[in-house]
Amino acid sequence: MAMAFKMATTGMWVTDECKNSFMEMKWKKVHRYIVFKIEEKSRLVTVDKVGGPGESYDDLAASLPTDDCRYAVFDFDFVTVDNCRKSKIFFIVSNSFKD
Repeated sequence: MAMAFKMATTGMWVTDECKNSFMEMKWKKVHRYIVFKIEEKSRLVTVDKVGGPGESYDDLAASLPTDDCRYAVFDFDFVTVDNCRKSKIFFIVSNSFKD
């Protein structure tokens, strides 16, 4: 198993893959989005899916399960009114409410 980092306040562990994938998205722009899931029994945060740089928000939305909770980060590119290219990373929670 990959090394994991313990989150002090929650008792959750985050895998190296989570950290490395996020850094690749942030600095190298090789991912458009990353979907994370929590393994309930092990209390481990893992990467569930990674979207390539050509994928869109619609691709992210389509990849989220309807019957389980997921967490995602999405790298949104846009152009300002001053014609400057910018990028913002959004954190998204996809909830599933079971009856």
